[in-house]
Amino acid sequence: MAALTMPRVLFLVSLVAVSLAMAAAPAAAEAARGRPIHLHFYMHDITGGPEQTAVQVVKGPGPAHPAMPGAHFGDTTVFDDALTEAAGATSRLVGRAQGSYTLASLREPVLSVSMTVVLTGGGAYNGSTLAVVGRDDIAASVRELAVVGGTGAFRGATGHVLWRMNRLESRDHMVLELDVYATVPAAGPPPRAGAVGLPSGGHEHIDLD
Repeated sequence: MAALTMPRVLFLVSLVAVSLAMAAAPAAAEAARGRPIHLHFYMHDITGGPEQTAVQVVKGPGPAHPAMPGAHFGDTTVFDDALTEAAGATSRLVGRAQGSYTLASLREPVLSVSMTVVLTGGGAYNGSTLAVVGRDDIAASVRELAVVGGTGAFRGATGHVLWRMNRLESRDHMVLELDVYATVPAAGPPPRAGAVGLPSGGHEHIDLD
């Protein structure tokens, strides 16, 4: 067998390097894309009565709102709302939505929302949180808010929330339906396959109802 010359050795080394780079490319692309996650649940905002979860803490000093009788520009409410699998108030509790909303438009029925979604229903996402902020135009049938971060299994999450009215249980009890579409960096802590709410195959589409 003929001895390898230096140019041939360099050529073979370059071929190996190219092959390794091509093999790593799909993994790098997957890491860049991250892991998609879909969560679906219902949020119960109760502004009065014995089971109240939302309390007005600021009576806005601004003018009376033309589209919302009794409301004033700057009105601010804090909430600790239950999140459930289905729309009924007795459905299984899967977490809490904790934060505030402020009447932030002088003329339109628009709230500025800032909240943390914490999942407490057990399983792969128990204790993980998502940070959600955005403009809630309550006159729109579907509103879109932004996912701007998270902790635990949702560390570094980005995405959006589609937020819509589902029904009114009573004058004081509003049920909202939320679909969360987020991407978590692939390098982040993965959920445990087979845990509650996660199919055994490890697929990242999670539908809590």
